[in-house]
Order: sequence, then structure tokens, then C-alpha cells
Amino acid sequence: MSITSGVPKKNLMLFSGRAHPELAEEVAKHLNTTITPQSAYDFANGEIFVRFEESVRGCDAFVMQSACAPINQWIMEQLIMVDALKRASAKRITVIMPFYPYARQDKKHKGREPISARLIADLFKTAGADRIMTVDLHTAQIQGFFDGPVDHLFGQTLLSRYIKENYPASNITVVSPDAGRTKLAEKWADDLGGTPIAFIHKTRDPLRPNEVVANRVVGEVEGRLCVVIDDMVDTGGTIAKAVSQLLDEGAADVVIAATHGVLSGPARERLSECGAKEIIFTNTLPIPDEKRYPQMTVLSIAPLLARAIQQVFEDGSVTSLFDGDA
Repeated sequence: MSITSGVPKKNLMLFSGRAHPELAEEVAKHLNTTITPQSAYDFANGEIFVRFEESVRGCDAFVMQSACAPINQWIMEQLIMVDALKRASAKRITVIMPFYPYARQDKKHKGREPISARLIADLFKTAGADRIMTVDLHTAQIQGFFDGPVDHLFGQTLLSRYIKENYPASNITVVSPDAGRTKLAEKWADDLGGTPIAFIHKTRDPLRPNEVVANRVVGEVEGRLCVVIDDMVDTGGTIAKAVSQLLDEGAADVVIAATHGVLSGPARERLSECGAKEIIFTNTLPIPDEKRYPQMTVLSIAPLLARAIQQVFEDGSVTSLFDGDA
């Protein structure tokens, strides 16, 4: 009896949930591959069913889903996809979450509160995920919630390149919307060639989410183009008030740059009326036409995701995509 030996051929397979198929299709084009066909539908009571139409045995699986509204449905669908892959003998499962869900619940502010960001990591680990890939976490420490490799990609690279190409760096001040993001503002300032930074000092009532009580500007903004940076914009209340405050303090113009455009509820109206010259997002989350307006620019994160997927598949360096800063 003879025994056949050899190195098994690596096989990359890309899977997409139903939340943001346009982004997955764009990533697939950059990878020169196709999204694996699947059946996915909801039962009458809301239960989700997923079945892949091709064999996934021994593959390197990349499962992409953007956590937009209804967020819990899409989280559950991605968990079910991971479980299906595990039970079908995929060799390695990488969960791609361009926007990490529940990232704002990364610590307890008061007693008897959950740490939901940790729960998300635990759910995907239990489902069978070997690795997580995500973009611009709300706080970098969330990487430690997952017991395995986490590829934390930076949308800032894409956004700052756009700013450099379209605005003169000599008159820019980078503005953090709160004191907690001054480190991020410093990284932005370095990217833009050593521009000054400022921040908005604000107070909140912890019992009134998404609502700022008071704020004031710390730093020199008069006569300058202020680039307000953040990881996400949800209802737009905080960022709109920051823009108004900067204009009141004498800023020449204000540009908003954020990775994730959540844009819940009144966000479109608030952003379109706040006085910002331009607001720039990436497409980590789908932004439908009804949420857009002429001053909004949406950049594609697909090339970055595709390069990161290729590096993971080839056992290369994801850090090299960010000049060693990842």
C-alpha cells in the first residue's frame, strides 16, 4: 500500500452576507475572484438560513459582512455563515467586519452594564472564527477581546491621502471632536506633514446618549481650514455642534473626515445644515442615496481590504500596508 504525500493546494474563497454586497463585489474584483454562491433567506418568524452552493472543504474562507441597520440581523447572519463553514470543514475562517459592531460598548461606565464589544468577539470565537479583520476600531484595545489574530486596518490612510490631494496642508488644523481622540489627531497631523491640532472639550450626561451638553475649542483655529476627524458619525449631533463651534471661533472652513458613516435618524439633515464644506466617509457601511447630499464624498475601502486579504492568504505582512504602524 502506497501513501501519497504532498502539500495541499491553498484555496481562497470569499463569502458575503446580504448587508453590503456591493463592497464585497468590489473586493472580489480587486482579488480577481468571485463571491462564493450561497442561498440565504429569512423564515417567516425571522430566523435566518444560509447554505453554500459549493464545497468549502479545506479552503481559506473570508466572510465579509457590514454591521449596518438592522445590525443584530446581520451579526446573526454572519455568525451562521461562520458556523456553516466550520461544519463544512473550512481550513481557516477569517471574519471581515469593516465596522465592528457594539464597539462603543467596550467598557463599563457604571455598575450592572455589559461589555458588549467583548461579547461580539466571544460569539465569533465560539462560532468558529480563527481570525478577525476590521477597520478603525472605536478603541484599539478591542483587539484584545478576541483570542486570536486581529487585523486592525486604518481607514485614516485613505482619508488623509484624499485631504492632502485636495486641500493645502499649510493652512490645516486637525481637530479632535473630544479630548479622548487627541492621539488620533496627532497621527493625522503627522500624516499631513506636521499640522497643528486642536480639540473640542465637551461634557455629556451619561443618561442621555448621542447628546452633548456643552463644548469649547482648545487650540488655534481662527482663519484656518479645520479637519474634524473621527472614527464614526452616527446621528451627527456631536460633529454638527463641533462644526458650528469651530465656525463661531473663526475657522475659515471645516471639513469632516470619518471612516464609518452610520448616519442614523436625523444625521443627513444635521450634516447638510451644519456648515461643513465637505464631509468624507469610506464605504465600510452602505450609504444609500437618500442619506447622501452634494457635499458628501464616499471613498472606497475595497482596495485596502483586498490587499489585506491577499496578505493574510499568502501568510504575508498586513503591517506592511501601513508602513509598520499597524
